[in-house]
Amino acid sequence: MRNPLLNKLSIFSGTRPPLTWLLLCLVSVFVLIALLGSSSSGAFDSVTTSVKPDVYTNYRRLKEQETSEFFELKSFASENNDLKEIRLCGREREDYVPCYNVSANLLAGFKDGEEFDRHCEVSQDQPYCLVRPPRDYKSPLSWPVGRDVIWNANVKITKDQFLSSGSMTKRLMLLEENQISFHSDDGLLFDGVKDHSRQVAEMIGLGTDAEFHQAGVHTVLDLGCGFGSFGAHLLSLKLMAVCMAAYELTGSQVQLSLERGLPAIIGNFISRKLPFPSLSYDMIHCAQCGVLWDKKDGMFLIEADRILKPGGYFVLHRTSLNMEKGSPIEEFTQKICWTLIGQQEETFIWQKTSDPQCYSSNTHGAIPVCNEEQEDFDIQSYYQPLESCVTGASSKRWIPIQNRSTNSQITPDELRIHGVEQDELYEDFESSRSALRNYWSLLTPLIFSDHPKRPGDEDPLPPYNMIRNMMDMNARYGGLNAAFLEAGKSVWVMNVVPIRAQNSLPLILDQGFAGVLHDWCEPFPTYPRTYDMLHANGLLSDLISKKCSTTNLLLEMDRILRPEGWVVLSDKAGPIEDARTIATQIRWEARVIDVENGSDQRLLVCQKPFLKK
Repeated sequence: MRNPLLNKLSIFSGTRPPLTWLLLCLVSVFVLIALLGSSSSGAFDSVTTSVKPDVYTNYRRLKEQETSEFFELKSFASENNDLKEIRLCGREREDYVPCYNVSANLLAGFKDGEEFDRHCEVSQDQPYCLVRPPRDYKSPLSWPVGRDVIWNANVKITKDQFLSSGSMTKRLMLLEENQISFHSDDGLLFDGVKDHSRQVAEMIGLGTDAEFHQAGVHTVLDLGCGFGSFGAHLLSLKLMAVCMAAYELTGSQVQLSLERGLPAIIGNFISRKLPFPSLSYDMIHCAQCGVLWDKKDGMFLIEADRILKPGGYFVLHRTSLNMEKGSPIEEFTQKICWTLIGQQEETFIWQKTSDPQCYSSNTHGAIPVCNEEQEDFDIQSYYQPLESCVTGASSKRWIPIQNRSTNSQITPDELRIHGVEQDELYEDFESSRSALRNYWSLLTPLIFSDHPKRPGDEDPLPPYNMIRNMMDMNARYGGLNAAFLEAGKSVWVMNVVPIRAQNSLPLILDQGFAGVLHDWCEPFPTYPRTYDMLHANGLLSDLISKKCSTTNLLLEMDRILRPEGWVVLSDKAGPIEDARTIATQIRWEARVIDVENGSDQRLLVCQKPFLKK
């Protein structure tokens, strides 16, 4: 039977084609196959070449390049068009904070206020999407202007909410078109923030608030901080003041404070310990902070005593406070060995005892001493239930704040108390200084400098890529924080100590730095777009060893990083390459750097884009 193909060919060629013609066609087919194979191979080679890691193998050559050339970061995503980008969340999640779901908590049986607490074990609703900024979001203004003026669209507070708020809030804030101004020097809060600060200083026996350091006060936990004006003033005095307030759906104190570039974190007194070790702060300040200190059998005061250092101060400004003889708050403070050292109008100041024997010899009523069991160096305080016993009396870290150095320098004896060899701490600090001198020196000229006006930008212009705050997600001994201070950078650092790592947070806090314990298998308790830079050394490998998701970690980093913020990750080559692939999917501009020849260590530098969709 005649071949159908030949029949079709005969339509065009007429009779059966000659043998030579068939041979010519056959040769042409082979040539065509060869050409296609070559083209296909070339295309494949180009793809495999394009996905090779953009790794610099000679660090000296890298350092000699112009900084501007180095930071023309070519998106890895453009080289990998087949990688699927992670979608954007809906507009309803612009201010999304995971683990705070009142409805889910109520269904899980939490009540008596616990439904408002953080419960990551209940709220499994973390979206697999990118939390986008509000439509009118703008980069924050630079300091010092940005400390007192923020863009209204950047935070979740409306004009109606502002106008319906209490008189105290109105006196603190002034809404002007698309900006919110905070006034701290014009006699509006407690006869002015500065006057209130001086009042506290005088009540503890000082001549002026500039002498807080002389009284041993270096760190302050400001509970229910309003919108951070008192903390902003303390920062100007070179004190580390950290705002802590409960999660709020709108008009959040923490969100507004962080938008001003001030240290703040979500936390509250409900049913769990705060994420700090014992003996953490020199002063606790509560001005109408909303904590009912005389309730729950004094357990809130016991928790305040736990994190307050020996000889530290508890400052309470509260209207209608019952301080009559025999009142609950008077009884509780006496039981935990606090002495009322000053009272002026509605401001009260207690001082914690410097004598650890006071708790056992107290004649005002027995509050048992906790069985500490190495509590100085473990992580038992991380979101554990409140206890009705006092802590820290037998600690090696029981050092009255008045006996500490006025500059918060750690002495060799104090290092031994923390279980840290001086050489080990020096190595960590020197490593961080080296980072600043070497690869960090490539980042700082761009990040800490003003950029020219972009087309279409309106005045007043923020300096793009400027850094006011950063989070060190695996802080070790706070070496990076110390290196920034030595470099003269006006940047405060939130030093995070992962709960599965060595608990070095007491040492970090004793240096006068801000810090907190956290489990990076969970979201961080803060609002979106609250940090300018995130840094982590070795965290990816640690997370993989704990079988936690690297993708979830980077999604969380994207949530808490402001648009045009920076990420610097240091780790082994494998985790870094995995992170780079994920960075592509979440639309970061990314570049990998081989810092040392022959080393498996890599550096991943990323910048979050300014997405407006």
